[in-house]
Amino acid sequence: MEWDKQLQQLSERLSYMRDIFPDKHAEDLSLLGLQLDELRQGIARGTVKDPHEGIESLENLFFFIECKLEDKLTPMDKVRIVRHPQRVCLRDILENVYDNYTEIGGQDEHTNDPAMLIARAYITRRRGKKVYNQSVMVIGHEKGHGEEFRNGGSAKPWGNAKAQHYMQVAETEGIPIHAYVFTPGGDPVEDYPGAAQQIARNIYEMAGLEVPVVAIFSEGGSGGAEAISLADKRLMFSHGYYSVISPEGAAAIEGRLKRGERSSPELVERCAADLHLTAEDNVRFGYIDRVIQEPVLGARPYHFEFFRSIRQEVIRATDEVVLSVRGPASLRAMALRGLRDREINLDDMYVRWNLSKKARRRLVEKRQKHFLKLSEGTYFSGRSWWKRVTDEWSARCSEMYNKLKHDLYLSKRRSVSNALEEANAELDMLKFRLTAPWRRMRNAFNKSPKPLATEEELTALSEWDRTQERGDWVWVSPKAQEDRAVTCPNSALHGCMDLWAPDLYNEFAGVCTTCGHHFPMEYQWLMFNCFDEGSMFEFNEEVQAGNPLAFPGMDERLAKAREKTGLRCACITFEAKVEGTQAVVAVLAGSFRGGSVGAAEGAKFVAAAERARRKRFPFIVYCHGTAGIRIQEGTHGVIQMPRCTVAVRRYVEAGGLYLVIYDTNSYGGPVASFLGCAHYQFAIRSSNIGFAGPGVIKNTTGRDIPPDYHNCYQALARGHIQGVWDRRDVRTNLKQALLTMGGRNLYYR
Repeated sequence: MEWDKQLQQLSERLSYMRDIFPDKHAEDLSLLGLQLDELRQGIARGTVKDPHEGIESLENLFFFIECKLEDKLTPMDKVRIVRHPQRVCLRDILENVYDNYTEIGGQDEHTNDPAMLIARAYITRRRGKKVYNQSVMVIGHEKGHGEEFRNGGSAKPWGNAKAQHYMQVAETEGIPIHAYVFTPGGDPVEDYPGAAQQIARNIYEMAGLEVPVVAIFSEGGSGGAEAISLADKRLMFSHGYYSVISPEGAAAIEGRLKRGERSSPELVERCAADLHLTAEDNVRFGYIDRVIQEPVLGARPYHFEFFRSIRQEVIRATDEVVLSVRGPASLRAMALRGLRDREINLDDMYVRWNLSKKARRRLVEKRQKHFLKLSEGTYFSGRSWWKRVTDEWSARCSEMYNKLKHDLYLSKRRSVSNALEEANAELDMLKFRLTAPWRRMRNAFNKSPKPLATEEELTALSEWDRTQERGDWVWVSPKAQEDRAVTCPNSALHGCMDLWAPDLYNEFAGVCTTCGHHFPMEYQWLMFNCFDEGSMFEFNEEVQAGNPLAFPGMDERLAKAREKTGLRCACITFEAKVEGTQAVVAVLAGSFRGGSVGAAEGAKFVAAAERARRKRFPFIVYCHGTAGIRIQEGTHGVIQMPRCTVAVRRYVEAGGLYLVIYDTNSYGGPVASFLGCAHYQFAIRSSNIGFAGPGVIKNTTGRDIPPDYHNCYQALARGHIQGVWDRRDVRTNLKQALLTMGGRNLYYR
């Protein structure tokens, strides 16, 4: 019967509320349960005269309670709403927002990654009697209302690679991209192309896409969200969240839980509030442009008015992006701004979405500048206003000087030099041809044989000079002062002899003389032993890590880190020389809060990349170690992933050489963005590189991984890095890299 279906729908709504509010609002939920049971029993016994009236009255009570609970939603309640199987998914949006679509790149579980859905869709708009079908590329995470093969919306590396491919297809076809973010985070798989490296490639690619990109957030979990969300406009569902880490993950870190332990619900609730992950928070921070209002307690597939809101908002966002770069402001652009808060049917206002070549360049430039400006003011800068002005003036003068010197003078001189070299080469060949008869006559009379190499010279191997084991280093580790023996962790396998600490950490540079195992060393070792002595000049040293979210206890932790290390943040930026070649260097120091990256570190990194671009210096990044993005800064931290990647792309496209060196343990967001996107990546032997550490993988996926899963040689075998270096050879290898790798606009080329 009809009322049976209505009662079932009410029962599902009640079950939904109980899932969202576990152990909360018991009185209200019990009341709804009692009323529902009484009505169901009354209808079954026939004591209810008018079932329709009873159901309508109960629906009004349900709506009243839902509105009451809506006003009491906590951030963690919104996280549970987003995760619920009844939540709208991407397929619901494709069916109800777009007029037609075709799924490409796979179908259901018959695809390389069911968590990433790609569709070619179009939106129908009208102008008078004329109809326009505007094509878009829809890319997003698909949860499928709890379908297990979707992996909860966590895309694997090949799923993100598929998204990158179809972004490039959309660019080739000149159509906008609508990216829907419905993911708790990326799947930490290191198999090629690798979780971190592929996310980095996606972010790097999106920074230069020459078509409008609109991202819509429902669940934005850390690096998995950033893989498809570097967009011109970012919208967010009102009950969604966008965060550097899940509340449970933050609670595990804050509670210092061991493997297998679970956080208390109170700690999880507190961390969800402290992370400031809601739509309102992210709009206030400037990381989201607009909020799409949802029905009470979140959108579900039967909320058809909500789909109409999504349609209007994605059309509006795409129109705004196109009109903002097309040229002089049009009446349609002013109409979009003036009527934003009033009802307007954008289906009846046509805006052509394809762009000219100049408009495409303006689009990319505007997108990059927007992301470079994000998170300003969320860290402490000790520079006075006068120093800021003089630094900016100095940077602009330096850029102008280098343009005049390299683009005008040296480029013209090089052109003349190249022409002379070509002419000399032609003259040499002419001389060779003219003197050929004379050489043949001379060779005919001169029959003496050339001396042959001896057998020993041809077959003997060169012998390594064992004295190279010992080095004369400028900086020596403080551990060299310890009077103790150190056992190599590979002694059982290779029979390594114990080493005396003063030898190991001084002459041997922390390297086992038997197997070559590299013991961890301080970041100062590379800084002072690999760059020319006395050539280092630090800049932006006043920038200091802060606590923009007022996260409990974070100020004390930062103060302790500053006292322990003498650093203001985990990033050190300076200019230095490698055997006379000037370079800009950024160091992520693992000793400061694990080398985690926040707004201050991102600001220093971006400034270093800009400095290298203006001065046409190589840009070298030494990742002494990083635990990822600093979770206590929330989205202020995670936004550094696209922000720093944009700075890297601008530098590389300007013709610079960007080179990354990993040491110790490098994980998380930095590897999945501005480090992993480098064309030239190298690791110091015995280092580990990956998207997530072994403990995180076990806690999030339940999978056990091999002991060497993240080892640098595994990363090399997977194609994630380009080489493994011995610590003692870093200076020599750096010089070789500067002479042979990338960068058409380097000052010394």
